[in-house]
Amino acid sequence: MQTELSRRLGVEHAIFGFTPFPAVVAAISRAGGFGVLGAVRYAAPDDLKRDLDWIEANVDGRPYGLDVVMPAKKVEGVSEADVEAMIPEGHRQYVRDTLAKYDVPELAEGEVSGWRITGWMEQVARTQLDVAFDYPITLLANALGSPPGDVVERAHERGVLVAALAGSARHARKHAEAGIDIVVAQGYEAGGHTGEIASMVLTPEVVEAVDPLPVLAAGGIGSGQQVAAALSLGAQGVWLGSIWLTVTEAEMHSRGVTRKLLAAGSGDTVRSRALTGKPARQLRTEWTDAWDDPSGPGTLPMPLQGLLVAEALSRIQKYEVEPLLGTPVGQIVGRMNSERSVQEVFDDLTRGFEHAVDRINRIAGRGDPS
Repeated sequence: MQTELSRRLGVEHAIFGFTPFPAVVAAISRAGGFGVLGAVRYAAPDDLKRDLDWIEANVDGRPYGLDVVMPAKKVEGVSEADVEAMIPEGHRQYVRDTLAKYDVPELAEGEVSGWRITGWMEQVARTQLDVAFDYPITLLANALGSPPGDVVERAHERGVLVAALAGSARHARKHAEAGIDIVVAQGYEAGGHTGEIASMVLTPEVVEAVDPLPVLAAGGIGSGQQVAAALSLGAQGVWLGSIWLTVTEAEMHSRGVTRKLLAAGSGDTVRSRALTGKPARQLRTEWTDAWDDPSGPGTLPMPLQGLLVAEALSRIQKYEVEPLLGTPVGQIVGRMNSERSVQEVFDDLTRGFEHAVDRINRIAGRGDPS
């Protein structure tokens, strides 16, 4: 599964794996793909340095990258405390009432929330880059579109390619104008933040819009047949995230989440603003239902919503409160019905890809008639 882009990056398969777990990053790259570490959860630079040190020691010299979250427009002089002060008391009370309804215990005295998404704050992302550029990363991806121009320039000075996610051809063209090297066309089916256009429609639109820039297809992809379909639509690779949540190398925070993922069907997700304030596909739970309920106060814009619910989500996860327990995941969750190693996932992807190519060759009259 090689393309011009995979050869340029020195990987065997044009499979890019986004994951928050260092062990999964290293396993993806060792399996011949390209592992990308999600940095949003690293509020402390030393924590990111620790995990990048681990990846360096376990990736066997294979290439890997980093995914950050930062807006294209810079906002000066705004601290996390300033943002926290913008959260209305009525929303805080709604969180308290919802947790009380399900008898969610408090955190221990002095215990700090383990689910702070301060990585959504630009100044935090910049400290992450200060750390990451000391390592031999070869790709920097931004989940909120084109990163600021100085960040693109800084990456290019170090020979690092820059990728940005796009949910429409219009977004993709803006990325091209901003000097982005790779566009990730993320369809409606994807987990996390995603737009309104499905992958089958979006991928060829983006390919045409930014030609000759390479495009990666994302959203709902979890089989080799789907990889073949993405490449046939003009993509130079695929960007997979959800499929790695149930691999054996994943350091999932909760066995309850893993059980729910393995039991879920493709219709058991919802695009909700409950997590961050922007539409993000995740498991549908009574927590997402509460925030989508018209009788509630409604969600706040990013980053207010994420800061509002951070401690609540830590409590839900720590105590595994089943009705409220969830995670971002795409519609491909319906295929994630067993725990496998990263290598087993790759073996399945490559077999499925070969079968799809063979089938198309037979249809086109190029295969063995026997």
